[in-house]
Amino acid sequence: MIIERQKMSWWERLYLPAIIGGFKVSLRHFFRKKVTMQYPEQRWVVPPGYRGAPYLVRDQDGNTKCVSCQLCEFVCPPKAIKITPPGPAGPPADRPNAEKMPREFEINMLRCIFCGYCQEVCPEEAIFLMKDYSLIGASREEMIYNKEKLLALGGVHQDKIKKWQQKAQEARAQGQKP
Repeated sequence: MIIERQKMSWWERLYLPAIIGGFKVSLRHFFRKKVTMQYPEQRWVVPPGYRGAPYLVRDQDGNTKCVSCQLCEFVCPPKAIKITPPGPAGPPADRPNAEKMPREFEINMLRCIFCGYCQEVCPEEAIFLMKDYSLIGASREEMIYNKEKLLALGGVHQDKIKKWQQKAQEARAQGQKP
């Protein structure tokens, strides 16, 4: 199929309509209210549904909620999460009735795409996405968050169910060691 082009008129060959149209757009934006934000003083209001950086949380007793199931590591698309499970003897658990706790837990924030899969897949609700958007670091090493830093930034999550306390009470009721 051959399509023949129409000849341009002398007015169209001058490109004046395009230049005038560009000036119209420039003048329209010139008189509008400015939308530039002065960043450190003014902060962006985070919309609902915003997915920020993932952090680990503690329960109301101050214990780590992560049980090293490694589901978040497997589901992470860019492989930004690295969990080192406990060895044969197991790490010193800060929660006495937990079966296993992660020896090391790292999230590389330079690789993280803030998809939220880690929060969705976590059976213990140990990972939450925070509403921050300014992750800064002077080096690559500073952007790899270890377990202590993730727990410090995540804070305490008030758990309504108190699953581990219920399991300890059930174990005591059956005469087992919690």
